[in-house]
Amino acid sequence: MTAQTSVLPGAARPLPAQFGRTFVVTGANAGLGYFTAEQLAAAGAHVVLACRNPAKTEAALAAIRGRVPGASVSSVPLDLADLGEVHRAADSLLELPRIDGLILNAGIVHPPRTRDTSPDGHELVFATNYLGHFALTARVLPALRRTPGSRVVALGSMISRLLDSPLLDLQLESGYNRWKAYAQSKIAMQVFGFELDRRLRAAGAGGTDGVQSLVAHPGYSISGLTPGIRGVNAPSRAKRFSDNLMSFGAQGKDVGAWAIVSAAVDPDARGGDFYGPRHLTRGLPTLQEPTRTSLDPAVAESLWSRSELLLGAPFPV
Repeated sequence: MTAQTSVLPGAARPLPAQFGRTFVVTGANAGLGYFTAEQLAAAGAHVVLACRNPAKTEAALAAIRGRVPGASVSSVPLDLADLGEVHRAADSLLELPRIDGLILNAGIVHPPRTRDTSPDGHELVFATNYLGHFALTARVLPALRRTPGSRVVALGSMISRLLDSPLLDLQLESGYNRWKAYAQSKIAMQVFGFELDRRLRAAGAGGTDGVQSLVAHPGYSISGLTPGIRGVNAPSRAKRFSDNLMSFGAQGKDVGAWAIVSAAVDPDARGGDFYGPRHLTRGLPTLQEPTRTSLDPAVAESLWSRSELLLGAPFPV
């Protein structure tokens, strides 16, 4: 198994070697984040797993080291719902000599049935999936800016094509719905990813030699179609059976990670690109058209200014 050919089996071309490069993946202890980290490590990169649960983080580190001989991996504690922890994690990441890719993957996939709040008083799904990532990116931007050709990859979702929102009630204070909470958080991530690239370019900090921001979505990637890995992915027999019934329109999370990794390392990728599976829910990664809301400048300006207000600090670009 070589770093050049084993990472994205079946892809249109080999994954470029990533030796000497450093990637930070949030929520890398399981699911899409784990396989993104494993694939980057297999290509030769040093990968920092930024995760909330210490035991699960250790299991993920052990799994990568066991499955990728010679893998270079480390970890940083990160609870995106707690802005104090986000700041501490960012301070640790700023000590890295370089960050070639910041992959904003972590999030709550199965939202609570009733509205809950973060330690800072923000709606929990919004705080975890979006606001913590906005704060993290702002604070580690200096490390990205000193790394030529660095990238930020924001993880969106195909749910943005099913449930649209102008993001008027970010905290869902007027009425909570679990799936609206999830959809809004992923729409916000997409809006943020595209707006960040526009602002970087306008500030003269973007382009191929600067920091590029891209967005990716994994299609319909489910655990029952994903390889079993101790401590990382161990679905029950019932889950395997039920998920296999949907295999015609779904894929494993190892395959779903391909779009994320492509956005991070594809040499032909450019800031503002949107990667996802060819057939929306599954398939090889390809460039796709974002939703209209994701590119709406009025939505982006409103989201950006309210995010800064919630954090009490301007985003440094």
